Amino acid sequence: MAGDSPEPTQHPKDDHAKGHGFLALTVGSIGVVFGDIGTSPLYAMREALHHAKSGGTSDLAVLGVVSLAFWALLIVVTLKYVVFLMKADNKGEGGTLALMALAQRALARRSVWVFSLGVIGTALFYGDGIITPAISVLSAVEGLKDAPHLGKVLSPFVLPIAAGILIALFMIQSRGTASMARYFGPLTAVWFVVLAALGLYHLHDDLSIFRALSPHYGVWFLIQNGFLGFIILGSVFLTVTGAEALYADMGHFGKKPIRTAWLVLVLPCLTLNYLGQGALVLHNKAAAADPFFAMIPHFAYWPVLGLATIATVIASQAVITGAFSVTQQAVQLGLLPRMDIRRTSETVAGQIFVPQVNTMLMIGVLVLLFAFRTSSNLAAAYGIAVTGAMFVDTLLFFVIIRHFWKRPLWQAWVAVIGFGIIDIVFLSSNLLKIPQGAWLPLVLGGLLVIIMWTWTRGTQLLAEKTRRDSVPLGDLADILKARAPHRVPGTAIFLTSDLEVAPVALMHNLKHNKVLHEKNVILTVKTAETPRVNPDGRIFSESLNDDFKKVTISYGFMESPNLPKALTQMRKMQGLKFDIMTTSFFLGRRSVVASATSGMPLWQDKIFIFLMKNAANPTDFFRIPPGRVVELGAQVTV
Repeated sequence: MAGDSPEPTQHPKDDHAKGHGFLALTVGSIGVVFGDIGTSPLYAMREALHHAKSGGTSDLAVLGVVSLAFWALLIVVTLKYVVFLMKADNKGEGGTLALMALAQRALARRSVWVFSLGVIGTALFYGDGIITPAISVLSAVEGLKDAPHLGKVLSPFVLPIAAGILIALFMIQSRGTASMARYFGPLTAVWFVVLAALGLYHLHDDLSIFRALSPHYGVWFLIQNGFLGFIILGSVFLTVTGAEALYADMGHFGKKPIRTAWLVLVLPCLTLNYLGQGALVLHNKAAAADPFFAMIPHFAYWPVLGLATIATVIASQAVITGAFSVTQQAVQLGLLPRMDIRRTSETVAGQIFVPQVNTMLMIGVLVLLFAFRTSSNLAAAYGIAVTGAMFVDTLLFFVIIRHFWKRPLWQAWVAVIGFGIIDIVFLSSNLLKIPQGAWLPLVLGGLLVIIMWTWTRGTQLLAEKTRRDSVPLGDLADILKARAPHRVPGTAIFLTSDLEVAPVALMHNLKHNKVLHEKNVILTVKTAETPRVNPDGRIFSESLNDDFKKVTISYGFMESPNLPKALTQMRKMQGLKFDIMTTSFFLGRRSVVASATSGMPLWQDKIFIFLMKNAANPTDFFRIPPGRVVELGAQVTV
């Protein structure tokens, strides 16, 4: 923000229920928010039992795994996210980047370590985003192997069918999913009801499974398994993957609908299903090999398998949409270069499509699918990115408690240490999976951290060099008043990142064309540390003299810039007289040259130059009419 501009405000989004219908928002949140965690019963119990002693067939193993799953849902999801973290909203929005922006605002300064946590959390999110569609869809399609009478025949086709479903899912993203999204909530709600029904159907197999609700069995099971119990925790964590979606998607539905959906439907249904799986294994030890599909009666097998596949597709869609949304936030906050972000719906907010991200996700998912080949193998790679992201949320939460809520230091430490210990235990147990595949999301996350750090550092160096080599705008205005160049009619708008210095395009226009327009607007676009900006406070302008006007247009990190629309608003509200079709937009295009003697290391310079060359055209990004744009270039060394 410019130092003299008012802080952007935003209409509160906390109470989404007003005007939208509380029930509709609650049902809608079930499909988007809980799709990932709702598919965990397909593989979580199987993986945890598989790592236990005696193959998970002992009574203690079954009771212990179910107990750990139940208490993980209560502590990690209910207590940490539903009760506490959802209170730390950024004008109604959640997620790591929203939390980072809120923490920066609470500190009233730019903190390097808060910024670094935001970058790490975002990078880990993408690591999770690649694995979730692969493991979710594959775990459902693997049900074909156990299909009555046809399992052996269909087994060879599991991988191709899963790949076909995922390819189709990524291919339809460009068309938008607004028309289908209305069915995601109801279909996922039916899925949760089916999970509960399957659990209830098998509870009578062994009612002693209710003993698992006591934390005693979980603790005793871990003690009995020794170091192996520590490894098992990594598999138990699979029951809560997707918990961070509660917080990240808060802005789409509001707190109350998400909390209601979790407490009234999702948590009870998941609990019943895990209890049912446990009762079945206590009754029939052979079911430990794949308890979920073993609990489906033959007469309902195909409908449940079909519904499971639909549920995993919806869960994958939610992750893909989340990746688009996080990318938009990262671009707006300056963590990534400009990208082609397309709106796929004129009426549904948040319906966007990012072609580059969609393509990279599809390639990554398919590579994972054919490299790991089974959901059990993928489970080894799953979880570490999620646990890392959760730990980042916990650390950022400390800043919120201490500096935003102004609570005593001891309260901040109690909250962070309490949740942090749990996060570290789960994170450490997942780190043991590195040789089996957990290295993949870590490598991917590391590469993304390098990219985001390089882009951020490179843009800072570029801005510093531009400021050093440029003429202060006030000085230029005085010079032009003393020695006026040839004037031409019309309005010229010069886009810049710094209102205090003369834009490169303005200097080149004066140097080479030797003209100055009648009216000149020096315009900068700023990203606020809030999700959205109140339209009434979006534009701030001040006149430097009769020739120049400085304008700041602010957007929230969840918004897409539209300069013609903003300027039209400015013309109506502030009396700026100009015709958009007779106005020229001047953009400075910088050609960056790598240098080994200044700035970043040479290898990082080359990455930055590559990112700059592949950034989206500012004309398209800011929605400027192409016929009104003039680009003037300059060469810069970093």
